[in-house]
Amino acid sequence: MNLEKIMTDLEKKHPGEVEYLQAVREVLESIEDIYNENPQFESAGIVERIVEPDRVLTFKVSWVDDNGKVHVNLGYRVQFNGAIGPYKGGLRFHPSVNLSILKFLGFEQIFKNSLTTLPMGGGKGGSDFDPKGKSNAEIMRFCQAFMLELWKMIGPETDVPAGDIGVGGREIGFMYGMYKKLASEHTGVLTGKGRNWGGSILRPEATGFGAVYFAHEMLKTKGLDFTGKTVAISGFGNVAWGAASKVTELGGKVVTISGPDGYIYDPDGISGAKIDYMLELRASNQDIVKPYSYEFPNAQFHQGKRPWEVKCDVALPCATQNELGLEDAKALIANGAICVAEGANMPTTPDAVNAFLEHKVMFGPGKAVNAGGVSTSGLEMTQNSMKISWTADEVDAKLHQIMTEIHSQCVKYGKQEDGYVNYVKGANIAGFLKVANAMLDQGVI
Repeated sequence: MNLEKIMTDLEKKHPGEVEYLQAVREVLESIEDIYNENPQFESAGIVERIVEPDRVLTFKVSWVDDNGKVHVNLGYRVQFNGAIGPYKGGLRFHPSVNLSILKFLGFEQIFKNSLTTLPMGGGKGGSDFDPKGKSNAEIMRFCQAFMLELWKMIGPETDVPAGDIGVGGREIGFMYGMYKKLASEHTGVLTGKGRNWGGSILRPEATGFGAVYFAHEMLKTKGLDFTGKTVAISGFGNVAWGAASKVTELGGKVVTISGPDGYIYDPDGISGAKIDYMLELRASNQDIVKPYSYEFPNAQFHQGKRPWEVKCDVALPCATQNELGLEDAKALIANGAICVAEGANMPTTPDAVNAFLEHKVMFGPGKAVNAGGVSTSGLEMTQNSMKISWTADEVDAKLHQIMTEIHSQCVKYGKQEDGYVNYVKGANIAGFLKVANAMLDQGVI
């Protein structure tokens, strides 16, 4: 593999797609050695094929607000790789959505889904529509208009979207209602559905639960667990909520949450009623966390800052891409953090990742750590297909088992001679090999 030539060619074909190019480079650097050890990959052009999506679908979404004004947004679906199963990946509604971000997310999703051991390919989609500040009626009209285009491209055995930033149970419900009307069938074409009409118990908190299960396995390699550990978490959405709940259950103390305006430090710990209040803030469409400090006087709000300056044992970045930079990594290392696990998609910048690896801090990449969400989506697909429902304990046990198996795969391919586990390399190699071998088996298509 000539890595630099591949990247130069990609940059020429896809100029300005920074997030996508960053994700591709990170994976290719990890798999370079094992790729070169398998000449069949080179002769089949596996890398050249895997870095390009099978198809990118872009469409116009026209909708009318409550005042009768017509708005036009862009909709996307990136069907990246279907070698091991139907395309699977979330829909994101956020003003920042563009093709580069969705291609980065779709590319990561290929390997994340592969790691789960479930038969799911990689995809992603969404729109630059912003749900914040919109009425329920406006969101419903947008979702219906979005699905009016998307429904032709998806199906339970073709492409199964889920939720992501800006797309929760409400949005999934509106889209599913329109899909059902258009397709005249009741199938498991979307995941993240309501529990009373095909959804899986624990889906909202599953990504956070899975991240903590993975981090717990990381700690166990050092003979440790969450008991008595101080944990810093960023974000205050579903992932942060699930992670905070599970950390507390396992004996740790969560001391931070964050939003775009800054972070909260609560030395007393964030659990129970405090998590409920965090969810109320989120549900009120306030993209802020400052009111938390008014409700709980011992908590401190730090305007415009990130939580990584707080002394902690474990850091769980659960907000968005590239939120933890080199200076943040240096602060965590200086404060003695022993484990960093990415609850979000690629929240750590490449130079920050390298700093953790150089200092032998345990670092878990998002494609492995936050695979709990898509794993539970896969379990929802299974339940829909079989027309059955599992209990919360059954889903939680299956999720725990999947995350433990993902951790084992990462250790298998990432353990170095000195005993340190390079989870980035391990996750990328394990995920890549399954997809690459499936592509070999199926020929050049």
